[in-house]
Amino acid sequence: MTAPDTDALLVEVITDADDFPEAFHCISEAFGTQTHDAIWCAFNPGWDTPEGQAAGAANLLKRWQSTTADVKGNPKTVFLKATLPAPNPDTGPGQAQTGSGRRRIVGVAIWEQVSAVEGHGNLIPATLRDAMDLEARYPGNETEQRFLAQMWRELLKTRRAFVAAKAAAAAAAAEPPAILALDLCATHPAFQRRGAASRLVQWGLEEGRRRGIPDATTEASAMGRHVYARMGFRPVGTDIVYELDEEFADRDRPPNLFMHYSHSFE
Repeated sequence: MTAPDTDALLVEVITDADDFPEAFHCISEAFGTQTHDAIWCAFNPGWDTPEGQAAGAANLLKRWQSTTADVKGNPKTVFLKATLPAPNPDTGPGQAQTGSGRRRIVGVAIWEQVSAVEGHGNLIPATLRDAMDLEARYPGNETEQRFLAQMWRELLKTRRAFVAAKAAAAAAAAEPPAILALDLCATHPAFQRRGAASRLVQWGLEEGRRRGIPDATTEASAMGRHVYARMGFRPVGTDIVYELDEEFADRDRPPNLFMHYSHSFE
């Protein structure tokens, strides 16, 4: 029997709650330290502090623990990790740097099955306040609560319309009234260009085939859209226009592009 290649990049479903502190740190290095993504930073106040790291990991864990299944028993939300072998702290000069058995999380993705039909995927809430406790994120700060709610609304407006149209057409097309949405994909900056993002995306596309769901979407960042395009995603329109109240006119808006993949494109 051939021994497994323990040095290879592995993509696996997260099944251990203990992974979330490291997973959140990986995400924060990409969306916080590297790109300062306005929406991600708004969702994760204090992300660059020990308290913010703990809160961010706890929020990821809570979302993971609240995952439910669709009518076929498939989890509606899947958390993935990409890992590489961690250096062996006991390694001396000139010795191999792997072999400790521990693996380091270098990439994270969240795939979500979304639908406008109950039981076929996660429903998109009418407002962010219906989905989370904004007061807990920004205690007593209604301005930041409004900003986050409006940014979330604008980010997902194209997804919402796409999912509604999919549900309306599903009966005629004899397809499930659902899509798979790549809700997040992040690679630690120190490990980019090693194929982690591509593997995390490919997992979702293959899972769509297994579930019989031909469509996948994402709100692509400026960095990520090139990876998605190589894997068959196509842009829908131009960059998302964030229509916010005048009080937020001077706030940064991330350059997100709604992209669509379908098995029919192949």
